[in-house]
Amino acid sequence: MVAAQTFITALLRLMSGLAIATLLVVQSQAQSLLRDTEIEETLREFSTPLLRAGGLNPSSVDIYIVNDPELNAFVTRGQNIFLHSGLIMRAETPNELKGVIAHEAGHIVGGHIVRSDYGNRSAYGAMLLAAGVGLAAILAGEGGAGAAILGGATQFGQVEALAYSRVNESSADQYAAQFLETTGQSGQGLIDFFENFRAQEVLSQSRRYEYFRSHPLSANRIDQLRERVAESPFTDTPDSPEDLHRHEMMKAKLSGFLDAPQLVFNRFPLTEMSKPARYARTVAHFRSGDIRSAVRVLDTLIEDEPENPYFHELKAQVLYESGKREEALPSAERALELKPDAMLLKVALAQSLIETRDEAKVNRAIDLLKSALRQEDRYSYGWYLLSLAYAEQNEDALAKYASAERYYAIGDLNSARSFAGRAQKDLPRETPQWRRASDIIVVADTQLEKSRRNQRRGKPFTITSSTDTQKESRWRSGSTIQP
Repeated sequence: MVAAQTFITALLRLMSGLAIATLLVVQSQAQSLLRDTEIEETLREFSTPLLRAGGLNPSSVDIYIVNDPELNAFVTRGQNIFLHSGLIMRAETPNELKGVIAHEAGHIVGGHIVRSDYGNRSAYGAMLLAAGVGLAAILAGEGGAGAAILGGATQFGQVEALAYSRVNESSADQYAAQFLETTGQSGQGLIDFFENFRAQEVLSQSRRYEYFRSHPLSANRIDQLRERVAESPFTDTPDSPEDLHRHEMMKAKLSGFLDAPQLVFNRFPLTEMSKPARYARTVAHFRSGDIRSAVRVLDTLIEDEPENPYFHELKAQVLYESGKREEALPSAERALELKPDAMLLKVALAQSLIETRDEAKVNRAIDLLKSALRQEDRYSYGWYLLSLAYAEQNEDALAKYASAERYYAIGDLNSARSFAGRAQKDLPRETPQWRRASDIIVVADTQLEKSRRNQRRGKPFTITSSTDTQKESRWRSGSTIQP
């Protein structure tokens, strides 16, 4: 499905922001994108078998979390799946959430976005390209360039523009049932999800959840899905205890960070000592400024699961944000030790190390950032921190080069070209950084000239970078928080 106008309006206001932490929120005044290693890992574990069952390469499908209580999910061209936090919170079981993910994957496999876009090629198709590039800039970590590019893409907010037909919806249902059966899972969750909101069928269009405005529901659709699921030998297969626990922990973390603290305390009273309840209360204590209680409850979780990297990560966040940055370092180190491949954990630890201004620690921060950027080379905040680290070590040429990469990642080609040119003057010729700066200059000049020609011809203003020509671009991994 497609995003509603409020989502695109929010995207225009998105701002970059990263702190050491758990739930990383790229903020806006209305909505935001959430990034969190633990939640993304849970969603990836839920989705990977389903994507493979559909013949998709899981590494080529990106899953994003939209900070919005509205029940909604949608896919975009480029094999991107967006899930609203409200949908995740309303999914009562892992199987329900998996059913929705399988359904959205069905839209990708069925080519429904491509077919829908084919009928709207002319100006709308060109506008989608502009919107896509703007979204790419925002997802890379900064909203300024993305907002500029998205400025001419307001039509993207029309809810009905890419709304799927009932035929496509039924087709995606059948794909979902097939993917779930292939992976030995029940399709009952998707039926239950639809049944929970069946009243949407009789509401006026304006009163329906966004999901059901773009994914038209009908009794016939549910009946057809029920018939298909009944034929599966896995219809009565329950969720595993592990999946149930991961699902509850994910929802508890989301509630802790996104709901008002008092609401969290009401939902998870002090008498409830389950791990999800303590997890949610830890975050609520932290957000309400009660750091002592947050650390006390969090320590009980760490005592229960000393090898859980996300508990250590959250403790680092709590201490860091409360001004105890030296005390936060051991927890940040432990989190990365337990989850050594988590890109944002590397970035978060590097940020703390840079702030010590200790030469050896800053050098380690540089190594961590280089490693993180090898995983996700368009992560602009990583390049920003790397520029700070190089400047701290008086490596001004490398600092300028890192700044060029930062602006290139967000699509600000004028700034990227400027910093790349300045870096080239000071970098030794034929070093990898000098050659890369040269590439940035060439691509920037080519794209800027192409954009000027398009403007003169009245075509939409679009910018691409060298990595945009690759099949996929990555904005992955996740760490936690900036509410």
